[in-house]
Amino acid sequence: MNAPLPTPLHFDVQGLVHAVAHNQSLDAFHPNLTTKQWELFGTYLQPFAVRQGQVVIEQNASDRTVYFVESGTLTVHYEDDKKRLRLASVDSGSAVGEGAFFTRLPRNATVQAASACKLWSLSPIRFTELTNRQPALAVEVAMALGSLVSRRLGNRPKRVAVT
Repeated sequence: MNAPLPTPLHFDVQGLVHAVAHNQSLDAFHPNLTTKQWELFGTYLQPFAVRQGQVVIEQNASDRTVYFVESGTLTVHYEDDKKRLRLASVDSGSAVGEGAFFTRLPRNATVQAASACKLWSLSPIRFTELTNRQPALAVEVAMALGSLVSRRLGNRPKRVAVT
């Protein structure tokens, strides 16, 4: 059963900034942004909440949106060719969906909320707008996501988190 979300929810990009700053794991999303750049980046993001058990990304879907986790935990799972389930978790201050964001291929895993979460999404259209209007900011975000992909691919248990 889905757990209720706390009400009322307040979204401010500073919550995401705080989560990113406090995630010191190898799985952290760490762009090198100033306070002003974070505020500007936040205008390109769409905040939303998910309940425990809610699916955020479906395996094989063609969506390319990337999600940044402000609070809560997401689980990433898929069945390989031998029908074995592989799992990883993604905590606040990290991101999911970067694999399809870069490759334009279908999602290779399902992402589901392990707890109630506050997320921020960045669609390809909004990223294109960011690229056209604020190219240096877009490059920094892309490099930070690319770094996350690279670190996950080098960490066997986290490879499944490249969605």
